Formats: sequence, C-alpha cells, structure tokens
Amino acid sequence: MSGILSIAGLGPGGEALITPEVAAALAEATDVIGYIPYVARVAPREGLVLHPSDNRVELDRAALALRLAAEGRRVVVVSSGDPGVFAMAAAVFEALEAGPSHWRDLDIRVLPGITAMLAASARAGAPLGHDFCAINLSDNLKPWTLIEKRLRLAVEADFAMAFYNPRSKSRPEGFTRALALLQEACGDARPMLFARAVSTPEEELRIVPLDRATPDMADMRTMVILGSSQTRIIERPGGALLYTPRSVACV
Repeated sequence: MSGILSIAGLGPGGEALITPEVAAALAEATDVIGYIPYVARVAPREGLVLHPSDNRVELDRAALALRLAAEGRRVVVVSSGDPGVFAMAAAVFEALEAGPSHWRDLDIRVLPGITAMLAASARAGAPLGHDFCAINLSDNLKPWTLIEKRLRLAVEADFAMAFYNPRSKSRPEGFTRALALLQEACGDARPMLFARAVSTPEEELRIVPLDRATPDMADMRTMVILGSSQTRIIERPGGALLYTPRSVACV
C-alpha cells in the first residue's frame, strides 16, 4: 500500500514544542484527523483536508484514518502532548487489530511529542526526577474503583504522581474524591504542582502543600503533579524550584 498513517503528538500547546518530525509530517499530509481543538491547531492549506471530531469517538476516528491511508492518502492523526500517552496511538492500534487484514500492511508511524507531564515538570524544575507514575483521573473509559486502587497503591509505593484530566465540567466530583483520598493516604504536606496551560500565553504555575490543595485549583487544562515524600522545594528570588532527588536515603 502506498498510503502513510502517522500518529503525531502536537506537544502541550506552544508551537515551539512541536517536533521537526511532526512538523514535516503535517507539511506532507493530505488529511489531518483528530479532536476538534487539536485539529484547529493545524493551519489550513490547499490540498489538505481537516477532519475534526468529538472527543468520544476515538475508534471511529482511528478507523477513518486507516481507511484513508489504505486508499493511498498521507494521513496524520493528531493528539496533544504525546500520542502514546492517554491518546490516539492506542486507539489506532485497537482499530487496526479489529479491522480488515489488509490494514496491517500499511506504513504506520508513531511520532512522539512532548507530553503535558514532561512540560509541566520542566517548567517547575524536576518533580519527576525519581520513580513516578502517570494516572488518568477520567472515569470515562475505566471505573472509578480502579482509579482509587491505583491512587492508593501509588501512595504506598511513594511514587511522584502526574495526573491527567483531573477535573471537567461534566465530572467535577472526580478530582474532589481523588484529592480527599490523597490527603488522607499521604497524611502530610508534600508539594503539589498545578500547571495550567503550560507553554501557552495563559500559562500559570502554582505549588501548594497537599493539605492546602483544593479541587477548584484544577481544570481540564491543568496538569497536576504530586511529589513523593522525598520531593523538595528550593526557594529563590526568581521563583521556587520543585525537584525529587535521584537517590533515596535508606531507612
């Protein structure tokens, strides 16, 4: 088959954080497919067809991309951040596995991007400098009981934690429950980073002790990072730095 399907990450928001590899794929694309606000980040041009769609039709979007690539088109499926982190790469492979066998002959490429977790961490310092985990707090595709289990186990393992999709208008109670669980399970004032709209003009960083964090500090444009028990703050005139040491003292 002559078509190409690229699954690309657009980074956290700033144009400077789109990789050259992704920019080149977009420049050669005949079709760009993705969630409405992500497709809106791609400039229209002659010969390019944009296919924006709703956020809850990932498998339909993936199947469309595979069909168009099978027809010989150069297709780019876009996600924010990195396409392999809570994004479209897994959806495309799920559709590929369930689809017709000839789709498996396609040239499929995953083009990594800078995910919000890494962009937020870099802006604040290095809170993910030691072992960490990433947890999607949305219960759209998994039960809340599983989220709760993973939160408790992550606290037990003393991971730093990065939280995607913390709080939306349709489910504001989720982050409220998660925050209450973390405050009870950790029982301390370890630092929590709220990094909103990182790399855009609306960027805002806030570091607060866990026991003083409130649900309204986060929305869907916020990456939340909770430090481990070892995470430290360096106070300085130019703004605090948050980091987790690479070594752990023996207890």
